[in-house]
Amino acid sequence: MTRVYLDNAATTPLDKEVMKTMLDVMENNFGNPSSIHAHGREVRTIVERARKSIANLLNTAPANIFFTSGGTEADNTAIRRSVQDLGIKHIITSPLEHHAVLHTAEMLGKYHDIKISHVNIDAKGNIDYNHLEELLAANSNTLVSLMHANNEIGTLTDIERVGELCEQYEAIFHCDTVQTIGHYKHDLSKLKVHFIACSAHKIHGPKGSGFIYVNPKVKINPMIYGGAQERNMRGGTENIYGIAGLAKALSIAYENMDEHHQHIQTLKDYMKKRLMEEIEGVTFNGETAADKSLYTVLNVCFPEMDMADMLLFNLDISGVSASGGSACSSGTNIGSHVLTAIGSSPDKPSVRFSFSKNNTKEEIDYVVTKVKEIYKS
Repeated sequence: MTRVYLDNAATTPLDKEVMKTMLDVMENNFGNPSSIHAHGREVRTIVERARKSIANLLNTAPANIFFTSGGTEADNTAIRRSVQDLGIKHIITSPLEHHAVLHTAEMLGKYHDIKISHVNIDAKGNIDYNHLEELLAANSNTLVSLMHANNEIGTLTDIERVGELCEQYEAIFHCDTVQTIGHYKHDLSKLKVHFIACSAHKIHGPKGSGFIYVNPKVKINPMIYGGAQERNMRGGTENIYGIAGLAKALSIAYENMDEHHQHIQTLKDYMKKRLMEEIEGVTFNGETAADKSLYTVLNVCFPEMDMADMLLFNLDISGVSASGGSACSSGTNIGSHVLTAIGSSPDKPSVRFSFSKNNTKEEIDYVVTKVKEIYKS
């Protein structure tokens, strides 16, 4: 049976060149990078070359990149250390953030008496920048935690504008860039941000590997104690294979970024057009214009139907892998907090289709045909 994978915002298939890089390290470099003998030094070199490669792509110093287990750890580190080390008493975020941000902020509000403010958003998921400025002006010792692109609906935030506002009001800015690292260029020498997050498996790298960028203007303590790894910032023996794979994946993403952007944007636009032609009453959650939306994500709101809650199941039976919201919460009966926040009708089934460089126009035609068959049955 034909199977089409359109859930790349959840995870991406491992790139073959990334796999080769990781296998080479697995086969030939087993030393502990903290050891001072030759075997250890060889592996330490791999880690530091990866750090330098990533830093060069982001236009920052290698000393500002710290390897983590992924985006969730990076987000937690940024938010929790800001409160515990930087004197933060107020967190501004949005109701659309990933739970790695929202749940961390909620915990800090509950146990550390931190004030939490949610910036207003519109029905497309856009940030109200005037309201953000009002919140910044009314509060001191503030951390702003806003994602670059929403993982469910794709709406982009103007993080340059947010950074300027944070600088104006002397606030700390943390940006969850998990969905955009490797898809857009981030010049950290110019972007006014204190923390960003990356997860390798969103860019055809391995699961369990990522990094946090920490602006040298802020000084934080370790999130994980127990060793001197990552320059005393994260205890624990480094995930060498994951780090090597992460660096290779990001390198490939940057080398081919324009080509992949154009290819994926064409697929997204084509699918949107085909769905509007074939399914009467179909609409889209979030922004879909190319300059306002993450090009890898299309969140489709389908017309009401009998057994709407079975749409994803029927797509899966037809060989189509997609999701109804954030895959990080799959397996629960809780609806999407993002779709709820933007007022999407709970009576209409919504499906997030997310694309990668591997998808084809023929696959889009197949998916649209299967959706049409489901609505006719």
